[in-house]
Amino acid sequence: MTIGHAYAGPVPELLAAPDLEERVRRHFEAVFTSPPTRLGTAPGRLNLIGEHTDYNAGLCLPMALPHRTAVAANLRDDELVRLHSRQSEQTWQGRLDEISPGSVPGWAAYVVGTMWMLRGAGLPVGGADLMVDSAVPVGAGLSSSAALECATAAAVLDLDDVDPDVLIEACMRAETEFAGAPTGGMDQTISIRGRADHALLIDFGRHEHRHVACAPDQDGLTFLVVDTRVSHSLNDGGYGSRRADTEAAAAQLGAPLGHLGIERLDELEDPRLHRRARHIFTENTRVERAAVAMAAGDWPAFGQLMSQSHASMRDDYEISCAELDRVVDVALDNGALGARMTGGGFGGSAIALVESKAVAPSVAAIESAFAEAGWRTPDWLVATPSDGARSRSI
Repeated sequence: MTIGHAYAGPVPELLAAPDLEERVRRHFEAVFTSPPTRLGTAPGRLNLIGEHTDYNAGLCLPMALPHRTAVAANLRDDELVRLHSRQSEQTWQGRLDEISPGSVPGWAAYVVGTMWMLRGAGLPVGGADLMVDSAVPVGAGLSSSAALECATAAAVLDLDDVDPDVLIEACMRAETEFAGAPTGGMDQTISIRGRADHALLIDFGRHEHRHVACAPDQDGLTFLVVDTRVSHSLNDGGYGSRRADTEAAAAQLGAPLGHLGIERLDELEDPRLHRRARHIFTENTRVERAAVAMAAGDWPAFGQLMSQSHASMRDDYEISCAELDRVVDVALDNGALGARMTGGGFGGSAIALVESKAVAPSVAAIESAFAEAGWRTPDWLVATPSDGARSRSI
């Protein structure tokens, strides 16, 4: 799989989706002593630009990763849910008709919360035996939670029979209301709607989206993602406090920030709210320009916007950290066209747009910088725009 540690050679191969699917099927049968009848998979996501804009009715430009989560299932005719994962020793068992938001601990909340929300939306979801397997790094800011939610939906329903907007809404509510992580909907949207060789421009103010051709490899470029291995969680308070700040700014200005322009900025007298709103206003402009640059294949312009985005998140939104800043600085010093942190912040991953031939030396330089600082060696992966969630009977 294209995730490495302690770089010592060429980028290794990604664990291909068919291999992941076969592995989760084998482990399902080993645990439940019968083969699964349904399989759902969904990708993690890489947000190229447009951070913390989704819940402010703004713009963002994510892409679906090739790294996926798979859920194998046997549907039951009762309310019992039995849940296992290859990535955790913890298991969960309970009845779908006896749970409620906040009643399910840990990662299981994202699975059964999705089922609970889908049924609340009027869809035919009951009990199930479920096995989870994943190639999406956890805690890296690459939306392993949305991949899990969307793969669960794909396992218990035929996606071709369900309105994608209903799926996205249910998966988003599973995260925000059931699991208690206050996200904005970008992650679930791209995990469902992702398309190979495209990014997705999402306008949360107008509830619109369009695919934008994204093929940097054709120009000899690569999106290199570096996981700092600094703990990243969306329900530890930092994310929620930034959301509260922008909601307070929007309340003072009388509309969501994504509906307004920077000319309203000076109406905010509180310095902290002023900084938070400035990030949202300028980030929306950067996303607009980035989509145009990407469509035109103007990667130098795209890279410059990435770097400007990072400075805004570091200085105005204050969600970066020393490790993320170091990745960005080292990548730029070694010739990257642009670099920025990606995801909710306070740790997780940074992304750099580098020449494909420079991936190995870039990784080596970043690992050397981390070693000099006494930090743990980062993990890394190479990202290519990929397809969204899929479901099938087996």
